[in-house]
Amino acid sequence: MRVHTGEKPFTCDQCRKSFTQSASLKYHMNIHTGEKPYKCSHCDKKFSRSGDLKTHERIHTGEKPFTCDQCGKSFTRSLSLKKHINIHTGEKPYKCSHCDKRFSHSTHLKTHERIHTGEKPYTCDQCGMSFARKGILMTHMKFHTGEKLYTCNQCGKSFTNKIGLDVHMRVHTGEQPFSCDQCRKNFTQSSRLKRHMNIHTGEKLYSCDQCGKTFLRASDLKKHLRVHTKEKPHSCYLCGKSFSRFSTLKEHQKIHTGVREHMCFECEKTFTTANCLKLHERIHTGEKPYKCSHCDQRFSVSSSLKTHERIHTGEKPYHCTECGKRFKHLSSLHRHTKNYHKFIEENEENEESSEVEEKNHVKTGEKL
Repeated sequence: MRVHTGEKPFTCDQCRKSFTQSASLKYHMNIHTGEKPYKCSHCDKKFSRSGDLKTHERIHTGEKPFTCDQCGKSFTRSLSLKKHINIHTGEKPYKCSHCDKRFSHSTHLKTHERIHTGEKPYTCDQCGMSFARKGILMTHMKFHTGEKLYTCNQCGKSFTNKIGLDVHMRVHTGEQPFSCDQCRKNFTQSSRLKRHMNIHTGEKLYSCDQCGKTFLRASDLKKHLRVHTKEKPHSCYLCGKSFSRFSTLKEHQKIHTGVREHMCFECEKTFTTANCLKLHERIHTGEKPYKCSHCDQRFSVSSSLKTHERIHTGEKPYHCTECGKRFKHLSSLHRHTKNYHKFIEENEENEESSEVEEKNHVKTGEKL
């Protein structure tokens, strides 16, 4: 009858929360005492309530007793099913006060609003990193513990969360449930479809705070930033030369192997890298994409443009360490060093040898 009357005679003396049954109060008290008497028989996890243990064990057993009568999708928890049903009804009663986004659950709205407020209430006690969602923190914690509960029965690969396993399984099944409505291209993950859509919209969400250049993907921005930081994390083990991109390193290493797999179809000349072939092909096509900002002259390679522009700017980046003279071109410096300083050295050597010879003649009394 207490369900109808609303009577809750059992009250917690810690937080004053009331319950209809003494058993419910007993379960609740475990929150305050920290006692977790219910242990999972599959792993070392413990729970304060038997109901939580039962729900948890479905991770191991794969049991999903709650099924959607609209699409047949099954869930381990009734709450998950309840949230899922809103997908079919389309109901989104919770609106964000910062933007026009709407949500089917108040918890989803609360989590979303942290994007605007920057709030990250969940902090890792191992490394201090903070997160907007508890689920992300729980997943993150597994990097410290090394715990991987979800294993692929096809290849044995393990994952820290079920979502990771579900996405991975598409490698084996070939399932690509996310389709682009512009070009019909399919993807295994919604995040990849979202990134792909930027190609059609032209939207570039990631901006460099150094030069303002924008990018479609965060990974492209990360690579670009190395232009400013001069970071070159990828080193060639054969010669020690470093590169900002791994793909550039792989191309470079072909120089050492001597493999020339890139062939020009015009003249059948072969090259070690795709970039070298691309530059070469401009000889045939006459393409000159690099234009001087000071005059109308154009160039096929950016380095040639850079060298040319020194005519206008007067820049002389190469200097002689012997006499301090500066040059626009490295080749001019080499020519200067070889012809001028080598000539002086040879004269100095001749003068030194003449002096030694003269001294020897004086000692012997021989007439020159």
